[in-house]
Amino acid sequence: MFIYLNKRRGQSTLEYAVIVAVVVAGLIAMQFYIKRGLQGKLRSATDEIGDQFSPALSTYTSVTTVNSDSFENVALDGTNRPVTRTNTNQQQARNANENVVGLNQETW
Repeated sequence: MFIYLNKRRGQSTLEYAVIVAVVVAGLIAMQFYIKRGLQGKLRSATDEIGDQFSPALSTYTSVTTVNSDSFENVALDGTNRPVTRTNTNQQQARNANENVVGLNQETW
């Protein structure tokens, strides 16, 4: 009777060890994806703050172009009242170029 209980305890301990080993192996295999996901969230959070610059070697160039056309037409309608028609056309374009160096070239 005691031999049967000892075998059963050893078997359940082995099962728990196998489950833990599988979970650890899965986490190790997924660590690259988890790191990239966290880095992406960190990057988007810093982009929401504003443009970030490396103090040493990174460069950032931004050009914003705004074009605005406005046309106003004043005419009389059939009752000799002035009618104003305004057409406004506005376009805005932003071109940005960012050059970020590798972490091994950073100097802090």
